Amino acid sequence: MPRGSLESQLFRRCSISLPWLTRMKIAHGAAKGLQFLHEAEKPVIYRDFKASNILLDSDYTAKLSDFGLAKDGPEGDETHVSTRVMGTQGYAAPEYIMTGHLTARSDVYSFGVVLLELLTGRRSVDKKRSSREQNLVDWARPMLNDPRKLGRIMDPRLEDQYSETGARKAAALAYQCLSYRPNRRPCISTVVSVLQDIKDYGDDIPIGTFTYTVSSSPTKPSLEVKETSVQNSDKPRNVHKSDHRSPVHTARNHRLTLKNGLNSPRRNEAGGDRY
Repeated sequence: MPRGSLESQLFRRCSISLPWLTRMKIAHGAAKGLQFLHEAEKPVIYRDFKASNILLDSDYTAKLSDFGLAKDGPEGDETHVSTRVMGTQGYAAPEYIMTGHLTARSDVYSFGVVLLELLTGRRSVDKKRSSREQNLVDWARPMLNDPRKLGRIMDPRLEDQYSETGARKAAALAYQCLSYRPNRRPCISTVVSVLQDIKDYGDDIPIGTFTYTVSSSPTKPSLEVKETSVQNSDKPRNVHKSDHRSPVHTARNHRLTLKNGLNSPRRNEAGGDRY
């Protein structure tokens, strides 16, 4: 595929970070792939849903790959499929690891992990981080339902250029997908529906603005940067001290930084191990 895998786009060393709406488009496309498998005449459980198995075409449309671990879903009155535990550390559902019982909701859990990776820009397992933050789900899930803490886990490479409303909805969805009780996770059709709304909503994504000012001296032009932020709307919105905003946005500084060249986020090489 022209753009490789989601893993390479999200975690590679030298690249411009994936924009917010592109991340949500990828999440929506990958969820639709799972929906196709789960709602087929003979349902299929993917069993190894992860960032490296999501391939991207030239316009970031997501395609699922590597069906080597896929398993036929339960039929008739069966509630699950019993099988040897296989998959990738950090993505597999906890009940599947403990019991070997596989259901479509096991895939939904794995989807929740990938959605969390898209929100945070972190790998599901990163042993180079402190012990408290090595497992992404354990570290981030408690903060997903708290708007006051959501800003702490959002990918800093987004530089606050994301929809506050969309981020809250995506975080709530990830929280549900990552429930330790399978029956509390949403079905994949619900996931697709929620993401459809999120990916089409970008009206409140802030845009940093700047102004070039040329000095009167012909030999020394100067550059003045105004630290402002406006909203995507017909009438730009000025930000000032009396502006009342939600807890997530009050944590943002809305500073525009001019950089020499492209962003170069440092890639962490740590990743999940296959079972």
